[in-house]
Amino acid sequence: MKHIRLFFIIAFSLILTSSKSNLKNSKLNVLLIIADDLNCDIGAYGNTTIITPNIDKLAQKGVLFGNAHVQFPWCGPSRASIMTGIYPDQTKIKDLRIYLRQAIPQVITIGQKFRHENYNSVRIGKIFHYHNPRDIGTAGHDDNYTWDQTINPYGRDKVEEYKINTLKPKSYGGTLSWLAADGSDEEQTDGIGASEAINFLEKFSKTGENFFLAFGLYRPHTPYVAPKKYYDLYETEKIEIPNISKEYLKTIPEPAARSVRSVNKKEQHNLDENLAKTVKEAYYATTSFVDAQVGRVLNKLEETGLDKNTIVVFTSDHGYHLGEHGHWMKKTLFEDATRVPLILAGPGINKNQKIMDAPIEMIDLYPTLMDLTGNQTPKFVSGKSFAPLLKDPSKRVRESALTELIIGNKNSKVQGYSIKTDRYRLTQWGENGKLGFELYDHLFDKEELKNLILMDDYIKVRDSLKLILKNRISEARRKPLGLGDQIENAKEWGEPKNIHSQSKNK
Repeated sequence: MKHIRLFFIIAFSLILTSSKSNLKNSKLNVLLIIADDLNCDIGAYGNTTIITPNIDKLAQKGVLFGNAHVQFPWCGPSRASIMTGIYPDQTKIKDLRIYLRQAIPQVITIGQKFRHENYNSVRIGKIFHYHNPRDIGTAGHDDNYTWDQTINPYGRDKVEEYKINTLKPKSYGGTLSWLAADGSDEEQTDGIGASEAINFLEKFSKTGENFFLAFGLYRPHTPYVAPKKYYDLYETEKIEIPNISKEYLKTIPEPAARSVRSVNKKEQHNLDENLAKTVKEAYYATTSFVDAQVGRVLNKLEETGLDKNTIVVFTSDHGYHLGEHGHWMKKTLFEDATRVPLILAGPGINKNQKIMDAPIEMIDLYPTLMDLTGNQTPKFVSGKSFAPLLKDPSKRVRESALTELIIGNKNSKVQGYSIKTDRYRLTQWGENGKLGFELYDHLFDKEELKNLILMDDYIKVRDSLKLILKNRISEARRKPLGLGDQIENAKEWGEPKNIHSQSKNK
């Protein structure tokens, strides 16, 4: 009798354990991969020069969004918006050195929300703002409330900065700079980051716990550092540089002209063609290096079988100019700076979906991930879930994507706003456009080089878009329900100085 009783006790315990395990894995995991300063020069987006086989493969497995835009084309403000699901006018973060809790102390970030839902929330590398490469190896301007565990990789690219070619002596991240580096992938910061992500995936495959794993790469942000083998993939002379008319700047409002001819980056103006090709080749080489690290992580995801229970998101913090409009880097309200790659793959997401051209804002990622994982979106989130589009591409979440930008220094700041629809872009500078407007028709001018704002044929389009933009700005300025305090003019903090080497998570 005792043996029978013992048998039932053990059996009942096993049932409970099994139920608990199943419950623990009842929700999908999330692997979020964010590159730094990556534009849509990717094979999957139609670039036939770039070599990005791993990102292209991910796109084939999932859904690629061709009209996804950030809300501020600059690292710190953009990342704060992505991680909170609210606009920069709501985060009050429009500079780089602002910690999230200085401006919105009671906000619940994506990772923090997953923690509340009993996920293991892990950060590897750059998710919130870091000065790159200055802050590599530190916690940057990270948010401790977002994560259970953090890893700050620190590689050979940081140690050997003295080898880097730069247009501005002793400046690396803030100007065009590059290096065909010695050593292996695994010796570079992003290679170490990929190895750490692999370690965590191995751990999660054994423990069975739900996870939100955010892997933030530091590249292809300047300095463009990648092992020499990636530079060898490209031929400098075959790289093409956009040809911009000398009269072009006269066709756009003065603030727009300032954005592409910043007085702080004079060394990047009117680059010699050979130098420009060298720089662009370096960016492409570094992009291919990033692609290889993404591939290593995705291969491990598949090897462990976690791909069957994990939503994968690949994106960037903003776009990037490579000579378009005569500009290099970011901080404009042109398509090159606002548009980002966005790819989602995983359970419940249609495979082999063509590029989805519906306008998407990056603040929409927060509620989308909540929907896909069966969690409730906080009330303060301004983004709109595009989960319905993943099953039915004919559906629409919004008709336009809004981006804002501030140009100038403390004494001469100019606020700009821009909306992108399926076909058009309208940009205003100054309150109510008092400093000028831009209008571009992507049906005929994907490069956004012909400002149509004064063209008679576009009067109705212009007036309609102006009304839409006015309403979108008002929406972005509205205080979100349940957000708590919004602190205006938060003071920029100093830089983190301590170097924290990565831990080896086995």
